[in-house]
Amino acid sequence: MRISIRRRHFFHLQYNVAYLLQARKPSPFALSLLSVSTSGIIKESRAEAEALAREISGILSGAKNWRTLVMASDIPSRLTPEVLSTVLRQRPREFDVRLLLDFFNWACSRLGLPPKPDSFALLAIHLCNSGHFGPANGLLERMISTYPSHLSVLDSLKDAFLCIEGSNLKVFDILIDTYKNSGLLKKAVSVVLLMKDGNFRPSLRCCNGLLNELLKANLMNSFWELHDFMLTAQLGQDVYTISTLVSAYFRTGDATSAKRIVVEMEQEGCEPNAVIYNTLIAGLSRCGAFVDAKEIVKEMAMKGFIPDNYTYGALINGLCKDNNSKEGRALLNEMLLQGIKPDIVVYSSLIDGFMREGNFDEAFKIRDEMIALGIQPNLVTYNNLIRGVCKMGKMDKAHDLLKEMVQVGFKPDIRTFNLIIEGHFHENNSQCAFQVLADMKTLCLSPNVYTYSLMINGLCRCGELAKATDLLQEMITRGMEPNAVVYSPLISGHCREGRIQEACMLFNSMKDRNVLPDTHCYNSLINGLCKAEKMEDAKHYLSQMQEREVAPNVFTYASLIHGHSKIGEMNEADLCFKDMIALGIKPNDIIYTTLIGGHCKAGDIPKALSIFHCMLVSGVLPDVQTYSMFIHSLSKSGKMEEAIQAFHELREKGLNPDVYTYSSIIFGFCKVGDMTRAMKLYDEMHSHGVLPNVVTYNALIDGFSKMGDFDNMTRIFKCIKEKDLEPSSITYTIMIDGYCKVGKMIEAFEFFDEMVLRGILPDSFVYNALIHGCCKAGNPEKALELFNEMLTRGLTTELSFNTLIDGFCKLGKLQEANDLLQLMSEKKIRPNSVTYTSLIDGHIKAGKIDEAHSLFLEMEERKIMPNTVTYTSLIDGYSRIGNFEVVFSLFKAMVARGIVPDEVTYNVMINAYCKEANIVEALRLEDGAVIENVQFSNKICVAKSDGFNSMEEFLKAQEVLNEMTMLGIKPDHSQCEMLIRGLCGKGFMNEAKQLLILMVNRGWVPKEHS
Repeated sequence: MRISIRRRHFFHLQYNVAYLLQARKPSPFALSLLSVSTSGIIKESRAEAEALAREISGILSGAKNWRTLVMASDIPSRLTPEVLSTVLRQRPREFDVRLLLDFFNWACSRLGLPPKPDSFALLAIHLCNSGHFGPANGLLERMISTYPSHLSVLDSLKDAFLCIEGSNLKVFDILIDTYKNSGLLKKAVSVVLLMKDGNFRPSLRCCNGLLNELLKANLMNSFWELHDFMLTAQLGQDVYTISTLVSAYFRTGDATSAKRIVVEMEQEGCEPNAVIYNTLIAGLSRCGAFVDAKEIVKEMAMKGFIPDNYTYGALINGLCKDNNSKEGRALLNEMLLQGIKPDIVVYSSLIDGFMREGNFDEAFKIRDEMIALGIQPNLVTYNNLIRGVCKMGKMDKAHDLLKEMVQVGFKPDIRTFNLIIEGHFHENNSQCAFQVLADMKTLCLSPNVYTYSLMINGLCRCGELAKATDLLQEMITRGMEPNAVVYSPLISGHCREGRIQEACMLFNSMKDRNVLPDTHCYNSLINGLCKAEKMEDAKHYLSQMQEREVAPNVFTYASLIHGHSKIGEMNEADLCFKDMIALGIKPNDIIYTTLIGGHCKAGDIPKALSIFHCMLVSGVLPDVQTYSMFIHSLSKSGKMEEAIQAFHELREKGLNPDVYTYSSIIFGFCKVGDMTRAMKLYDEMHSHGVLPNVVTYNALIDGFSKMGDFDNMTRIFKCIKEKDLEPSSITYTIMIDGYCKVGKMIEAFEFFDEMVLRGILPDSFVYNALIHGCCKAGNPEKALELFNEMLTRGLTTELSFNTLIDGFCKLGKLQEANDLLQLMSEKKIRPNSVTYTSLIDGHIKAGKIDEAHSLFLEMEERKIMPNTVTYTSLIDGYSRIGNFEVVFSLFKAMVARGIVPDEVTYNVMINAYCKEANIVEALRLEDGAVIENVQFSNKICVAKSDGFNSMEEFLKAQEVLNEMTMLGIKPDHSQCEMLIRGLCGKGFMNEAKQLLILMVNRGWVPKEHS
């Protein structure tokens, strides 16, 4: 007895190891251990199992009360999976298979381990052979649940099938159906494909059923694999196969193949039935091929198949989805005339179609006709109606429908309330949306994730971010997990309000809740960072996005390119553009336009043209905005011929220039002073129905102002009011500045007063123009009054102080000018070179050279770089008082500092050298000035000639006169007389005669005056 117990334990050990080895791939060591431990007693154990199996078989075949007999023996304690398997293998033909199934179930309840795979397989085949297909299916369900490996299951079934004579192939169909019905569709397909190398194959019926389920699950790769197997195995095709294939081809968008297989079916002598025709009609209708669909209807009728409710329903549904509900309505009338009663699905399609097209009245008319025919609207019908009225903003009607559906006995579902909530947010009515949410809870309908998503998105769009955040917390409190769709609008909302840090914190908190951000979430954050000009942070999240294998899209890169372009980082923008191309993301017109605009703004027209060419090559057509950017940039840089060329090309492309296009090119012509062409374009605008705006008029006013044409300037200004447009602050600024520049201060102040009366506050530019005009007109009191207004309004700038200081200095009010310099320091406004230059020049003109020099030294102490005018004023001042030593020293310092002298500087210096009788230095300086293309006045040339005291120097004087001729400088009669008198006075009579002859010959002096 001890040996028996030991062997029974061995059976359990042996099976336990074998069962575990099925679950995982055994190591070589495990296999060798198993071989060593079992090699001595395997034969003995098998013999005992067979003996016990025979004992059990004897009990089962001889008595109906087998349970009592078995329980009275030691069989229960000796029973193992191996013994059970042996019983099933030894089953005599006369055994009732149902008795065998009962014993199997009893044994399973006694075993500590599951039966062996071959036990399931053997019994399943016995059941199928006896026609007990239902129990066989149940048994195989248990088998695939116990043994997940479909390879193991199929191998066991194949082995058992070969062991039992006369086995029924039906068992393989049942196995495939079992996997299919358990939702294990890919395993079902795998089982089928594994049969192709053996003598086993499923039936056509089985494969048809599996094809249909694969189609429903949209597992199209598996679908076509199975179909290929069916063709290879020559299972044939029936009407059901063709019907499923037709649907599959339509699913993949291949209407041609769908029609082809039906034709081939007919050619092979198999006539399509009504199901195939209806499937074909439904598919063609869904893809908008209504002409073909109607031809099929005719063909169907010719072959004796009467179009039914499904046929018409498919056509009507397709027409309604294609926004052709009117034709769908005509088909409904045709149905009624033929005595076919439409069902609720047909009416719902029409109602939904008319609602989508915004035909509110027709949709409700269909609803009323449906009720009149005794067809009551269902929940879907009401939801379609509610969705339609909500999209049209008819929220009162939506609530009326809600009440109506309750009154007729329909309970609104979550979808109903979600539609109404969404409708209220389309109308920006968050208060009513909250009321609907409360009504849901009153009816014991719990909001779902989509409800909260709608509420949060709507509140964020309405700017109610705090309430949206509260709802997120409520959602979490109620045990709902927010998804990326919920977080995205919150992130966008924070970014819109400039709360970038909060947006980043919210985004990072998603990780804590195990919510993976999607592309839209990343885009929301990256877009917000780019708008806030935080480009490094934006690129950090792009890198994170790529690390997490979340694919960026065209909107991701559009944000980055726009952000870099906005702050002038065009190299970075170009790199982003290259990156997206490398990733296979096709840029859209917005990205191209942004890049073109950025390069145009940076003045890099060649690069903008390169991007434009790339745009055309990529097949992305530029729009009016793209061309307008080019035209604006070209016009701004004065390249008017190129701008006109782009303008004509825009027209040739069939595009219509808009007000921005016209305004840009008008601005360009005004800038270069070509008012004739500017006005021609202005007239053309009107003839093409493009109404000028204030920007257009401002460009024209500025153009006429710069030309000094105040009549036309005033006329254009009046046009603004005549066209019911409001002059802008820029309009008034141009008018005021124009009048101030020509000293028409009365007119300037009239526009200033009108500007204030219209509620347009003048800016610092307007005040500065008026202050400059007042100073120029000799009215410093008014200039100071305006300046004090600026101080009160906090508008004073460096330019404001400089304008008034310069005005005071020119009017000789040096004390007032010095006081303003002191006030600048008090207001913490740093003076610049222009400030000190005006003061220095003013003091020099007033003869206060020492004070001027002190200001120069103060300027140096404050590390304010003097400019050409600063040095020239000082040099001229010291030259006037004859202090040439300082003059030459200042000039030397000026050149050493890299400050380039201008015409005035050279003239003053040459004059100084002449006064010092240093003609050589004067000529040397003149040579340097000629290289710099400096033009000299007549007086300087005369000064050089007048400075010569000897015969040698007289020859140089002749050289100077020759130079005057070369430079196109013609001395007048009085200057020529001065030169002759100078030579005579110094005793150079012969030389004076020669010079006079030269002057007469060159036409400088008339012969009669010689």
